Amino acid sequence: MAQLIKIQDYVSRYQIDMNRYPAQFIRMKKSGWERVKTQWDMGELVQKWEHLNESEDIKAEPKKKSSLFLKLFNVNKSKEEIDATNKTFNELNEDERLPDDETTLYFEPNIVYNPTTLEELKRLFIDQFFHFQLKWASSTLREKSYVDTKFLRDNFLKTILQSLPDNYLVLYYPIVQLKKAPVELDVIILTPLECLCITVVESHNLAVYVGNSERERFWNKKIGIEEKKVLNPLIQLNRMESIVAQLFSTAGVDMPIRKVLLTRNSYIDYPGTLYKVQIIDSRNYENWFQNLKHTTSPMKHMQILAAKTLLNSVQTTSYNRTL
Repeated sequence: MAQLIKIQDYVSRYQIDMNRYPAQFIRMKKSGWERVKTQWDMGELVQKWEHLNESEDIKAEPKKKSSLFLKLFNVNKSKEEIDATNKTFNELNEDERLPDDETTLYFEPNIVYNPTTLEELKRLFIDQFFHFQLKWASSTLREKSYVDTKFLRDNFLKTILQSLPDNYLVLYYPIVQLKKAPVELDVIILTPLECLCITVVESHNLAVYVGNSERERFWNKKIGIEEKKVLNPLIQLNRMESIVAQLFSTAGVDMPIRKVLLTRNSYIDYPGTLYKVQIIDSRNYENWFQNLKHTTSPMKHMQILAAKTLLNSVQTTSYNRTL
């Protein structure tokens, strides 16, 4: 699972100690999985499943909203503990009652029913770990950030975190400070060998994005017989690459930067080739992603230095914990 080291302007523990947390993340995930697998092999997993119909629950108790996340993680708690943490859907910030080392430095998954196969067990484990990653990427010992719940439903974020290797570092729409002006970038993935700057365009299924020039301000987007103008996505992609390259140059980071224009559910129609830009659409996405997943190189010093350089330039909005 790739490591989410920064999301928007949320506080990140990786900003505090980039040398420590990547290794701790890997150890924590490995030990958590080994505990769960051992319990499953020995038949010791919790065999309890609450068959709850969320829509019926909402109708019966409209003032008590619940979420699948809270059901999964509260299944072994008393009613009093559940009531204390069952706030309006903000499961990433429900831990004011507990010290940080019990909530964000240790991962203890709760498997609430007994999977029949190892693959099913793995899926349950990584789905719970995804929620934990969001908490890790938005809190430190002393600070937390409010997390927009859209990230819980963000399929692309979930896909890259759950599918890419542990030694990949992800910055997801980080906001950097340039001459006191905040600038939001898109998706940055630091592999051991290169930096991927990715601009994602996929607002509609089976749309066709038609571009004629890298410098023109607008492209055409066709959906069936409808056609409208959209901002040229290469403008944002080129700006992101330029900002990253400038930061790397200033800090002495020697890492190649690859620009990727990506849509998983649509098509990009562009005549000719683009300089240092890889176009990935629904026709070649699966092959590209499969190649991206396979790496035999361990985490590199230059990769860590690149991550530190980017994290030193980001904006952070957070509040102090109340413990």
